[in-house]
Amino acid sequence: MKRRRYPKNGKGVKTFQQIAGTEIGRALLTRNMGYQYGTDRNIYSALGYPATRALTFESYYARYQRQDIAKAVIDKPVDYTWKGRLDIEEPQVEDDTQLTGAWRGLEEELGLKGIFSEVDKLTGIGRFGVLLLGLDDVKSRDGWREPAEDARRLLYVKPLAEGNVELKDWEKNPSDPRYGMPRFYSITVGTPGEQGTMQIDVHHSRVIHITDGLGSGVYGTPRLQSVYNRLMDLEKIVGGDAEMFWRGARPGYNYSLDPEYKMGDDEEETLQTRIQEYEHNLRRFIVSQGASINSLAQQVADPSNHVDVQIQMISSVKGIPKRILTGSERGELASSQDQEEWLSTIAARRDEFASRKIVRPFVNRCIELGILPPPQDEREGYTVRWEDLFAKSEKDKAEIGKTRADALKDYAGEAAAQVIMPPRAFYEMVMGFSPDEVDRIEELVGAQVREEENDFEDEEE
Repeated sequence: MKRRRYPKNGKGVKTFQQIAGTEIGRALLTRNMGYQYGTDRNIYSALGYPATRALTFESYYARYQRQDIAKAVIDKPVDYTWKGRLDIEEPQVEDDTQLTGAWRGLEEELGLKGIFSEVDKLTGIGRFGVLLLGLDDVKSRDGWREPAEDARRLLYVKPLAEGNVELKDWEKNPSDPRYGMPRFYSITVGTPGEQGTMQIDVHHSRVIHITDGLGSGVYGTPRLQSVYNRLMDLEKIVGGDAEMFWRGARPGYNYSLDPEYKMGDDEEETLQTRIQEYEHNLRRFIVSQGASINSLAQQVADPSNHVDVQIQMISSVKGIPKRILTGSERGELASSQDQEEWLSTIAARRDEFASRKIVRPFVNRCIELGILPPPQDEREGYTVRWEDLFAKSEKDKAEIGKTRADALKDYAGEAAAQVIMPPRAFYEMVMGFSPDEVDRIEELVGAQVREEENDFEDEEE
């Protein structure tokens, strides 16, 4: 069976020399990170930051699992990106086509949008992620190694992270479009190290390889890498704040013995026991003889300014507004502007990453394997249609309607207003209606006036 390639990639793959040069150069650069005064001072070591080369997938995954802001850095852009409907459409075709109908059925059957969202997160935690295509032509474990040429049905799609995948047997043929890419993937299905896992060698035609950020095309950049030091600083501040409150909010005590008092061994042992019971909340008062107890000053500071500095740094690097990163929905002066800029960022992310690196490679592979039909016009192809991020919610529409109604009431109540600003200008410049909407309003008003005139004439007759 001749495999169908649709559409062509259009971009070459880097050679081994380019990949090696990129990776070696990056390694040499990161090795010197943190050094000052030659090699006399290593800031990273002094501040407890790990070297970049020491950070692994497990490092990023552990921080994603355990630290709230790290999880938000990964999840927030992804959750906004995949919000709402996702459709495949063919240009200049109003009705559903075979492709659009088949895509809609496949998406609903397998829950593809949720799978794409999950692999987006997994890709960002490590250097790459993959989608494993469960095709109906695999009858045994060895079937995974065979090229996917006779598949006709997609049974399932599994999103997997770098920690579940090993790249092997690289393509060495310079004339192959996949030159420098892995020919096989050694995939661990299940959680590594736990019972019930299985390792399989999979041919590249059964895998969608996804990367994000700068890299060789095989490996991208983990999304937490650029803010890893700030995440550690934030953990120190927040954790230190809790420890400071634990130790400082409840004051320490100074126990002073009367110099003229002679304490026996039994009395000393009794006093120590009472002090231990008091410290561990088993006793709420102490009766002592020959000793005075003085409370020490509390030492608790407000860490909010220090926390805000770290959040601001993370927010600026990742392009996520602070109120969205921290989950704050309270109104702020710049909240509307932040929201618009954030939605613009997400719209660009949809086009530049989600569509180009996840949706299109998946749809193209399904067309290539005969799982989805090709578009009617192969030159026009298809488009990825996302739900409008800037569409007004029902609440927004109600608030806009109320504001417009109040403005119209005030305008209609002033006789001189229509002389200063004609109705059409008021509709467009104040009410914010488009010219077509104003035409429709005038048409409806004219129809209503004619109807009232006809009713009046009928009554006179």
